[in-house]
Amino acid sequence: MTQNKYYLPIINLFKKFISETKSGKRLQKNGKMVSASGLKNYEALLANLVKFFADGREEFQVNTNYKYSKRNFEKERRAYKRFYKQFTDFLYAKGCTDNYVGMLVKTMKSFFIYLQNTKGYSTGGFYREFYANREEIPVVVLSREQLQFMIMDKFFEEKLQPHLRTSKDIFVVGCTVGLRFSDLVSLTPKNLEKIDGRVYICTKSQKTNTYTRIKLPEYVIAILNQYKGKQKTLLPVISLNQFNKNLKVLGELAGWTHMTGKERSKRGIRKEIKKNGKAYRFCDLMSSHVMRRTAITTLLIHGMPEAMVRKISGHAANSKEFHKYVRYSETFLDQATDAAFEKLVRPQTAIQMLP
Repeated sequence: MTQNKYYLPIINLFKKFISETKSGKRLQKNGKMVSASGLKNYEALLANLVKFFADGREEFQVNTNYKYSKRNFEKERRAYKRFYKQFTDFLYAKGCTDNYVGMLVKTMKSFFIYLQNTKGYSTGGFYREFYANREEIPVVVLSREQLQFMIMDKFFEEKLQPHLRTSKDIFVVGCTVGLRFSDLVSLTPKNLEKIDGRVYICTKSQKTNTYTRIKLPEYVIAILNQYKGKQKTLLPVISLNQFNKNLKVLGELAGWTHMTGKERSKRGIRKEIKKNGKAYRFCDLMSSHVMRRTAITTLLIHGMPEAMVRKISGHAANSKEFHKYVRYSETFLDQATDAAFEKLVRPQTAIQMLP
C-alpha cells in the first residue's frame, strides 16, 4: 500500500482504540463502558495482529484521508479484502474455530467504525465486507435428574474431599440462580435481601451491567449458611481454572461418563474434536458455563415465561444466545407433549389387542 502522511499503521491505531476504551473516552452506544470481557476480546485481537505482522508481513496501513475516485476506491477495496483474507487464513491455520474468528472480526469492525465515527477518518466502509462463519455450539446442561442428584444426594457429598465439596456447593448455587461465575463468586452479604422470611440475591452483572433479583430456595440458603462468616463473600473464593477442573472431577465421580462428543466448525465445516484420541465424555465438557445454562433451561422447561427468565438471566429480548436456550428447552416440551398424547391413546390400543 502507498506510504504517505495519510496512511497510519493499524497496530498503533488499534492500541489507541483500546486505550480510549479502557479510559472511558470511548463508550458503547448505550453510554456505558465496555465490560472487562469485551476488553479481553480487544486485547486478543491486538495480540493476534501483532503475531500476524511479526511473520514478516508488511503492516496494514489505514488510509485516513480516503479520496473517492474510482481508481482509489478499487485500490483500497482490494487492499482491505487482501488484509482480511490473509488475517483470517492466519487465524484458521492456528486452529481457531469459526466462533473465535467471528469474535475477532466483529471486534475489528467495531474498530473501523470507531475510526470513521469518532476520529473522522474516511476509511471507505470496506470493513462492512468482513464476515466470518458462525457456529452453533450445542448446549451442555444438567438434566433435571442430574441437578437433583447434585442437590440431594448426601451420600455422594459425604464421600467428596473438602475442595470438591466446596466446588459442588458453588456449582449447585450457580445452577439455581443463573449468575455468571464472576458475579457468583463476588457476592457478599450486602447482596442479600430479606423480606417477610423470603431471601433474595440482588446484584448487578459485571459483564452487562444489568440488575438481577432472584428468590432463593431453601437448599441454596442452607448452602450459604455453611459458609456464613468464614469469608467476606457468600461463597468461598476459587479461581475459574481450578473450579472448572474440579467440575470435571465431580462429573466423573458422579458417573456422568457417557460419550457426548465435541464438534467445532472451521469455515463452516464441522469436525469432531477428540481428547487423547477419544470422544469427549459428558464430564469432560463440564465447566462454569454449565451452571448458567442449566439454570436458564431448567426455568424454561418448567414453564416460566421467557420474559421472566430473561429478567433473571439479564438477556435482552432479541438475544441470540437466549433464543438458543429457548430452542433447547422446547425439545423437552415436545418430549413431554409426545408422552402425554401417548398416554391418551394407550388404553384404546390395549383394548384393540384383547382377544
